[in-house]
Amino acid sequence: MAIRIVTDSTADIPDEIAQAQGVTVVPLTVFFGEEAYLDGVELDNAGFYRKLQASKELPRTSQPSPAAFQQAYQRLIDEGADGILSIHLSSKLSGTYQSACTARANVQESGSTVPIEVIDSHSISVGMSRAILLAAQGAREGKNLTELAAAANDELGRTRILAVLDTLEYVKRGGRIGGARAMLGNMLSVKPIISLRDGEVVPVEQPRTRSRAYARVAQLIADMGQIENISIAEASTEVGQQLAETVKTVYHGELLTWKLGAVLGTHTGPGTAAVAIVTAR
Repeated sequence: MAIRIVTDSTADIPDEIAQAQGVTVVPLTVFFGEEAYLDGVELDNAGFYRKLQASKELPRTSQPSPAAFQQAYQRLIDEGADGILSIHLSSKLSGTYQSACTARANVQESGSTVPIEVIDSHSISVGMSRAILLAAQGAREGKNLTELAAAANDELGRTRILAVLDTLEYVKRGGRIGGARAMLGNMLSVKPIISLRDGEVVPVEQPRTRSRAYARVAQLIADMGQIENISIAEASTEVGQQLAETVKTVYHGELLTWKLGAVLGTHTGPGTAAVAIVTAR
């Protein structure tokens, strides 16, 4: 049985890894004024952050169209897929999940009997990338669609993401403030820690310095009990290394670091570092 894995560019999985693992990535679009760039295709991470710091206006992002997902699904079916598992960022942060669901319905209406399972990760970036890559591994091992979906949901359910921002300004301007709105009154001169709860941005704490914020993240990790895996996403090497060194004081397993992509970077800003923690079963 050939099960294929699909995700979107907010998973921040490098293109070479996605290709090697057999993961199809459907890109979102990033707009700087009237200029549109396919995330990860026409604009890489380094290029995005250069443009973000130089731009006088905040870029905008847009989910893939249902047609983009339908094209990806149909191509995989034509290549012999017996089933498709499609995992996407939180539906409370983007319409990407809904686009994927619409595409699934369109494919089914066209007469295809190949099952397509679409999962709302309730997360983003490193909060969902490991579940996606594990699903790809399971697919190569011959697991069926039901098994892969159950394993992905289990992994996602045990994953918590914490992000340290330079400011909440980008979250506010991007309209993804969610439950973090209460932090806005104390937005200046803090390095806010935010998380996702039920797929929505929520505040955690407001340390005054980056070092205090990273130390607090490490303490929160230590309080989570047994940890299965930790990954870091960085807007820059500097902030990623700083966070990694602090995390290593409480976690001694493998610590993978990924580049924070343009879509999440648009709504969190430069200087962001995030950590995804997978607790043990």
